[in-house]
Amino acid sequence: MATEGYSTVEVRARAVDAILRGMPVTEVADAYCVDRTTIFRWVRRHRGEGKSGLFRRPGSGRPRKLQSVAAEQLWEIVLQPASHFGFETDLWSVGRVHQVIEMQYAIAVSKDTIWRRLRQAGLTYQKPERQYFQIDERARQEWVRTEVPRIRQAARQFRAILYFQDEANVSLTALLGKTWAPRGCTPKVQVTGNRGAVSVQSAISRRGYLLFCLYDKRIASDEVIHFLGQMLRHHKHRHLVVVMDQAPPHVSKKTRSFIESQRRLHVFYLPKYSPDWNPDEKVWNHLKNHELKAHRAQTKAELQELTQHKLESMSHDPRLLQGLFFRCCVADLFG
Repeated sequence: MATEGYSTVEVRARAVDAILRGMPVTEVADAYCVDRTTIFRWVRRHRGEGKSGLFRRPGSGRPRKLQSVAAEQLWEIVLQPASHFGFETDLWSVGRVHQVIEMQYAIAVSKDTIWRRLRQAGLTYQKPERQYFQIDERARQEWVRTEVPRIRQAARQFRAILYFQDEANVSLTALLGKTWAPRGCTPKVQVTGNRGAVSVQSAISRRGYLLFCLYDKRIASDEVIHFLGQMLRHHKHRHLVVVMDQAPPHVSKKTRSFIESQRRLHVFYLPKYSPDWNPDEKVWNHLKNHELKAHRAQTKAELQELTQHKLESMSHDPRLLQGLFFRCCVADLFG
């Protein structure tokens, strides 16, 4: 639905089509948040000029300063590392784009104009994902070539449930995110100054299952073994294929010995330094940045209770979990 005060050509075309199909003008105006006279004007223009009459008419006034800079040129700038233009890091801010535009095109514009043009060009301000220097792309592609078929074969052979497992720490120091506020009046959110964290393990499946367990200590081999045992007890008569990273507690002799002793458990390991290939990372991202954003827990016990509640709520929402799973770049290999 269009927002009041602005409409695209597609919105106007749909509104006119609704009128031509016999819908009342008042209902169409309410649906598209415009005045009835606006609907009449769109219909009149359409009858006189066809769809071309629905395009916005050029207004009078001073021409835009950045009119000469096309969206493709903005993309060409932003898709290059900022360090290529002399900045210390590769990330772009409005201020950096502003400097480059003024330098390359000798145009004096405001930062607000830069922001608006970047948005109009289809660019958004995003938080980058971490990618480790130590990533070995050849090893990752070899894993896709050799391990993915083995994982899928094991799941088929044993009619197993495929899980991706990972662990994380949930901190008392809450992530705040962003909110709207008057310019120059930064909002304040009350949080605790206490330090502490809760250790959590979870496993997510492509069908939207989520198993998890909270711990009051750092996760080591014993905790990994305990969680894998809990997974087997939860699925009493099913084989499980579990994919996890190569963290020390996952590959220790103690953990491997337990895995080898379990007839229904089949464990595979991701390539090194590849958290972006683990769908369970999306669970932690959602938990910390959405479910627990700006949380008000003041003690470790309160944080543990809140984390338990949020994970239980997530575990009862398979559509959410499937969305998180298939947001991972390798999830389609196991779809």
